Amino acid sequence: MSPQDAPPTQQPAVETNWYELTAQQAVEQLKVDPASGLDGAEWQQRRERHGANILTPPRRKGPLLRFLLQFHNVLIYVLLGAAVVTMLMRHWLDAGVIFGVVVVNALIGFIQEGKAERALEAIRNMLSQQAMVLREGKRALIPAEELVPGDIVFLQSGDKVPADLRLLKVKELRIDEASLTGESIPSEKASEPVATEAAIGDRSSMAYSGTLVTYGQGTGVVTATGDETELGRINKMLAEVPPLVTRLLVQMADFGRKLTVAIFTLAAITFAFGYLLKGFRADEMFLATVGLAVAAIPEGLPAIITITLALGVQAMAGRNAIVRRLPAVETLGSVTIICSDKTGTLTKNEMTVQEVVTARQGFTISGIGYAPRGVFSLEGNGEGEDINPHDFPALAEICRAAMLCNDSAIVPAADDQWQANGDPTEAALLTMAMKAGLEGETLRAQYPRTDLIPFESEHKFMATLHHDHQGQAMIYLKGAPEVVLNMCADQWREGERRELDRAFWEERMEKIAGRGQRLLALAVKNPDGGQRELNFADVKEGMTMLGLVGIIDPPREEAITAVSQCRTAGIRVKMITGDHAVTARAIASRMGFAATDQAVTGQEIEEMDDATLQRQALAVDVFARVSPEHKLRLVRLLQESGEVVAMTGDGVNDAPALKQADVGVAMGIKGTEVAKEAAEIVLTDDNFASIAHAVGEGRTVYNNIRKSITFILPTNGGQAGVIIAAVMAGQILPITPVQILWVNMITAVTLALALAFEPAEPDVMEQPPRDPREGVLNGFLIWRVFFVSLIMVAGVFNFFVWKVEQGVEIEVARTTAVNTLILFQIYYLFNSRSLHRQIDSLKLFHQNRYVLIAIGAVIFLQALFTYAPFMHRLFGTAPVAAGDWPLMILAAASVFFLVEGEKWLLLRWRARRERPRPES
Repeated sequence: MSPQDAPPTQQPAVETNWYELTAQQAVEQLKVDPASGLDGAEWQQRRERHGANILTPPRRKGPLLRFLLQFHNVLIYVLLGAAVVTMLMRHWLDAGVIFGVVVVNALIGFIQEGKAERALEAIRNMLSQQAMVLREGKRALIPAEELVPGDIVFLQSGDKVPADLRLLKVKELRIDEASLTGESIPSEKASEPVATEAAIGDRSSMAYSGTLVTYGQGTGVVTATGDETELGRINKMLAEVPPLVTRLLVQMADFGRKLTVAIFTLAAITFAFGYLLKGFRADEMFLATVGLAVAAIPEGLPAIITITLALGVQAMAGRNAIVRRLPAVETLGSVTIICSDKTGTLTKNEMTVQEVVTARQGFTISGIGYAPRGVFSLEGNGEGEDINPHDFPALAEICRAAMLCNDSAIVPAADDQWQANGDPTEAALLTMAMKAGLEGETLRAQYPRTDLIPFESEHKFMATLHHDHQGQAMIYLKGAPEVVLNMCADQWREGERRELDRAFWEERMEKIAGRGQRLLALAVKNPDGGQRELNFADVKEGMTMLGLVGIIDPPREEAITAVSQCRTAGIRVKMITGDHAVTARAIASRMGFAATDQAVTGQEIEEMDDATLQRQALAVDVFARVSPEHKLRLVRLLQESGEVVAMTGDGVNDAPALKQADVGVAMGIKGTEVAKEAAEIVLTDDNFASIAHAVGEGRTVYNNIRKSITFILPTNGGQAGVIIAAVMAGQILPITPVQILWVNMITAVTLALALAFEPAEPDVMEQPPRDPREGVLNGFLIWRVFFVSLIMVAGVFNFFVWKVEQGVEIEVARTTAVNTLILFQIYYLFNSRSLHRQIDSLKLFHQNRYVLIAIGAVIFLQALFTYAPFMHRLFGTAPVAAGDWPLMILAAASVFFLVEGEKWLLLRWRARRERPRPES
């Protein structure tokens, strides 16, 4: 970056609300002549003062530091310690395996974190590349980064706004600000000032950097560039949001610390007991405590967690959710609140005509979006019977008017979708007409257009003049209902003109608007057939009112079901949108949100302190006309209340809140790159329903991680317990450290890994979210680990002592102990497939074929371990007599029946506690 491009060092002046100033006041304050623009000398001075019109890149960690930070984890330190101890024992292969596990985990984290930092790069790329400006009285096309406050900029359809502008002149200017405001339709712009308290979506006198001009032309003066623009402000917010550490990582770090303390405490006590009370030599006790430490460290646990998360990623991808950061899989399963944007997530972001009102009847139209699929029904028809629009003359005429008085088009797109070319409201009218069976080219050939009055915000209507092939003329007009009513002398009823019933139309307008729908009125007039030009005087009076249409961006049908599923799962869904409060409440009510009686607006949020807003954030489900700061503040306050928050969004305005949330979920089709890069999960179908599916997958992933931990830890506990029992009894070690490593690695790679493939529990989406404060191991699971460890210690140690007393070689006794331990684990694997439910005979061998594959692999490896000569040399083992196997299998089976019996007792105890007591 050159010195000229460097960010400004001078602090900006006190912020000016440019939208509330008149155009003349704005140019005077910026000291520029709108007729000639800036001269070269003035531009140079302002460039030096304000810097280039670019967003300042953040300082980032270098690749080496980011990679090294992946090792900053207590459990990783424990694993590295195990690897060092193993190296000191000269077992290079085992040490290499442990180091390999650690490095693979670090690489995965490094790659995922690198993707996370692309959010700021994406937001910088949203800036326009070129701009048409007025300099020294001449128009010039310049790089957008050369703009400075005071430059006069020209806009036209298709342009990306290059900086924040105060509009001076407009001609039918409409700008798509959905990425900043969340509104479904382009904003109509004007040069008149607006009120001080106007929300960003209501500042019609402003054009904001990074938004898109969809229609018309305009001229504006630059008020802010680079970091001082609205886009730059969001960029700074995004940079200031610290990356959250997921609950799973916090819990695993806490678990690792506690496990480390427990291991070293136990090792120290065991060393002291054996050396001081049992008379073992120091070197003997050193080897015993090393064996104890190696036994207690779950080397394979990080790999199991990573693989389980990766399997969850694959499952979610099949449900249209792409996971960008592995731990987000589990976090999504623990969310208690989903804060969702409305436009494009809960709704389709495609305007749809849903109601039509004529002077005699009301009609509803099915179907969502621009796809011309749907049917007309008579309002109030209890049976919901479909009708033919052409059997109702007024309705048929409305559809004809909607198609002819229209400059837009809808065209088929990929995957059976349709897209609008032009104004979204006009596209909705075209879709309605096509649902009625009208075909655009045929109708326009039948009634060719002769002239038109284009829509302008000053007069709020559009009118077209047509002639049929018999020479008859007709004028079709659409516009704001209050304007159209003033133009009408009568209304169309039962095929003829009747006196205009203004009170009737105003009542219907109020009802439809109360349902959050945008209203348009349509009218017709039959002038003399020789008329070939259309003037304002021709439509100022004498029009015939045809009817009203209600247009809305409706909720997705599958999203309504998903909201219901979330409520059943104990998850609260909240709508946080930049759209109007009435529209937001209407959509929320139709979708079955819990609290829709009230909608808190951005202006009300501004007036609340944190304590008040925190109460409202928990009580209210609809927040409207909110800014990026409001979204970020709401997410933070919900998190401070102890909630686990998922945030969905698709616009630039959503990016800071997406990054702040425990899980950010961006839309993949219509979402901006900024939103995708700030999020942990991207939905490939832009559908809220996919979030509900992903929550179920996330809960399954967490359950499977818990199952794996509950399976692995008793193995470690059993091994450690066997060593402690041997020290206390004054016996030699039943299992050597290298044999312990063998058991840990093959059970982690085979048996524990099989649990990662367990399918979802039947009631996974009927359970409330788990307490976010609860650790990986709760009281029940600690008991289960202790209970199973005790069973394994008793079985393995007693079998070892029995073989020693028979006088067999120590290698044979130890090999018998290792095989008994493995058999205990095979039986316990079946118990671990469900932590609370009893395992029925069907689930014992079905639903997860990887369990049987894993058991087969372990049996093969143990056969090598027991009978292969090269394994005897590596691990100090010896062949086991065939007659010992039935006894080992019977002894190990005890763990299965004891744990299933424990489950049965606990289920009965819980059922008795939950049974209602009889009234006295």
